[in-house]
Amino acid sequence: MPGSNYGKIFKITTFGESHGEALGVVIDGVPAGFELSLEKIQLEMDRRKPGQSDATTPRKESDTIKCLSGFFQGKTTGTPLTLVLFNGNTRSQDYGDIVEKFRPGHGDWTYFKKYNGHRDWRGGGRSSGRETAARTAAGAVAKQLLQTMGVEIQAYTKEAGGIECTQYIREEIEKNPMRACDPVAAEKMMVKLHELMKEHNSMGGIVECRITNLPPGLGEPVFDKLDAELAKAIFSLGTVKGFEIGSGFAAAKMTGKEQNDERDKNGFLSNNAGGIIAGISSGQDIVFRAAIKPTPSISIEQKTMDINNNETTLVTHGRHDPCICPRIVPVIEAMTAIVLMDMVLLQKRNEFVK
Repeated sequence: MPGSNYGKIFKITTFGESHGEALGVVIDGVPAGFELSLEKIQLEMDRRKPGQSDATTPRKESDTIKCLSGFFQGKTTGTPLTLVLFNGNTRSQDYGDIVEKFRPGHGDWTYFKKYNGHRDWRGGGRSSGRETAARTAAGAVAKQLLQTMGVEIQAYTKEAGGIECTQYIREEIEKNPMRACDPVAAEKMMVKLHELMKEHNSMGGIVECRITNLPPGLGEPVFDKLDAELAKAIFSLGTVKGFEIGSGFAAAKMTGKEQNDERDKNGFLSNNAGGIIAGISSGQDIVFRAAIKPTPSISIEQKTMDINNNETTLVTHGRHDPCICPRIVPVIEAMTAIVLMDMVLLQKRNEFVK
């Protein structure tokens, strides 16, 4: 399946479409004998599932995960672990208008060209954000493995609708519908969102992610640097249009003296590198940000083309997230966990066993 798998040792392959029978993931490389909690996997699925608040799509799906293989008597067997969830609340008739038309900003046109005119137009098929449910399941497995090492991953909405968080309060992230780290900013974000919803419009934002307690030494030079792999994994999410780590684009305006992270006997004095130096983890917190575009499926008339190359207009119907940020937070955590788990297992190959 070209393009549907990731990883060298901790390998995942996702499958399924937005309105198909089911979506799922096959994970290879999970160590045998690990006490995997299916309940914890479900908790991550519940964080991502639709219909949680005004900030998300009203589509209702339980996203109940089922384990089909690689798990027996409460432990992993070391063989491929298969997790699947079945679609229930599909309304494919909502997408009748895009059978022969392409939604601006969506993958309809590019998938049409990629697969020689063959595409599943129901909810966008494989290009739908619903595909991320499978990644979330795989990431939930990786998270549990990483937690045995003390590694923690926390993503949150840093900015949305042009409103930026000015403080970081971890305990507030799961208490507001925007999953923002600043409750005051979260309220302002929701006001902005409701204004745009009345106009049938959408908004984007910035999601930041922090990784703590990751040991130094993870990352494979030259082409498999840790930051390069994180960037690839996060950019593989259809809604992401930008990625930066540490000081990011601000580094272009800094001097070497300002950018360099000096050290003394107590450790690093700053973290402009974002926890990764020369593509390898430094032991500091890893901090990166992803730019999230506004949801392209909006109920405003827009110019487009049809499959016969005729000019036309389109008003998108269906149930869509007015802002992707809240639901992409657990998905970004999941993709981060998948990358880190693969890097951990790659590093173990370099360790000399006496």
